[in-house]
Amino acid sequence: MHVAAVQFDIAWEDKPTNHQHIEQMLDEAGIAAGTFVLLPELSDTGFSLNVKTIVDDQSLSWAQDLAQRRGIWLQMGYPVKGDDGFGRNCASIISPKGVMLGTYQKVHPFSYGREIDHYHGGDHLLVKKISDLSQSPTICPIICYDLRFPELWRLGALAGAEVFTIGANWPDARQHHWRTLLIARAIENQAYVVATNRAGRDPHLNYVGGSMIISPMGEVLAEADDTQTILRAELDLSALRQWREEFRALEDVHPSLLGSITVRDHS
Repeated sequence: MHVAAVQFDIAWEDKPTNHQHIEQMLDEAGIAAGTFVLLPELSDTGFSLNVKTIVDDQSLSWAQDLAQRRGIWLQMGYPVKGDDGFGRNCASIISPKGVMLGTYQKVHPFSYGREIDHYHGGDHLLVKKISDLSQSPTICPIICYDLRFPELWRLGALAGAEVFTIGANWPDARQHHWRTLLIARAIENQAYVVATNRAGRDPHLNYVGGSMIISPMGEVLAEADDTQTILRAELDLSALRQWREEFRALEDVHPSLLGSITVRDHS
């Protein structure tokens, strides 16, 4: 499975500019059909709390059209508004036919950054085998602050997740945490981690990218600096499955210590 993590400077609350920018980056990188493309959290607005301003149907309709036109798998981050008037920070997986395969809503809004005042957390994990082919991966999307909660990832792994795809707007002040925790999540869950963080600056914070692709053994397969770029790697699912078969750490987990969460599209 070929993956591509798109790291760029998100134009603040400017969807048309961001859509154009992403497409230009994909063009310049020559991203092939069949690639799984990962975009950052709130991909076309930045980490905005202005739910009333940024929620519309543009984000998802553009993403579905993009996936279909280019024949790619796409994980898109965008906001929706719940019936309670609060936002939901979402990540959807879209097929090369433009079909939405499932949506994850960020379980842990970032209370330190006041996200919790404007967005409510989701109540489920999405664990999805993206096609019927034997070499198709089972993917679990995760969003930014969720990185700090290993029990969420563990529940995903126990539900069958082989590749965790995390989009973020993770600021430079805690960049060391970002890198360290990503590697830990890959090792402890014997899973690939594909992580994309934004670069640049929004009206409040600075971001230094550091997007990464990490193997189930904790090997860093690709890592970005603070510039706009697309990271790429080939994920060896046979090697992942062989490692889990050989070193059966996940079988020694005590589920009673973890609690539970609804798992949707469990493959």
